[in-house]
Amino acid sequence: MGFLAVDVQYDEPADTAWVAGVWFAGWCDAVPTRADVRLHFGLTPYEPGQFYRRELPAILELVTESVDCGEVHTVLVDSYVDLGPSPGMGRHLYQALDGRVRVVGIAKRPFDEARPVEVLRGTSTRPLYVTATSDPAEAAEGVRSMHGAHRIPTLLKQVDALARGR
Repeated sequence: MGFLAVDVQYDEPADTAWVAGVWFAGWCDAVPTRADVRLHFGLTPYEPGQFYRRELPAILELVTESVDCGEVHTVLVDSYVDLGPSPGMGRHLYQALDGRVRVVGIAKRPFDEARPVEVLRGTSTRPLYVTATSDPAEAAEGVRSMHGAHRIPTLLKQVDALARGR
């Protein structure tokens, strides 16, 4: 069992989203064991405060099989798990997968109500904001240990680039 990092990129005019995933065995891995990019049709319109409705269907298309097969124990998302008292994208993913995997949210912008653990990497003075469905301090230490000399870990850069079509 391992990890899966996911990211989504929207194509508004086409009413689609590209969802990408990179699978890896451990926090410190520099190279994924697998990568995949899929096109999701029928993009849900953006609703303020309901971000998860837009991304969750595309992410579920990519991750459900790996979770069902027991390939993944942790999913990393470019979002928050919780937004203070409200569930964030990560919590909705966790619930949609019936709590069978841990979800770690890694955000680039602060949202104080989420009470994230701030993680500084490399020489960056700008932190990443980590939340989790399990122990947030443990998840933050995992993110801190990810491969890469800069703020954004190597595999998170890679999944972002895949979703953007680079």
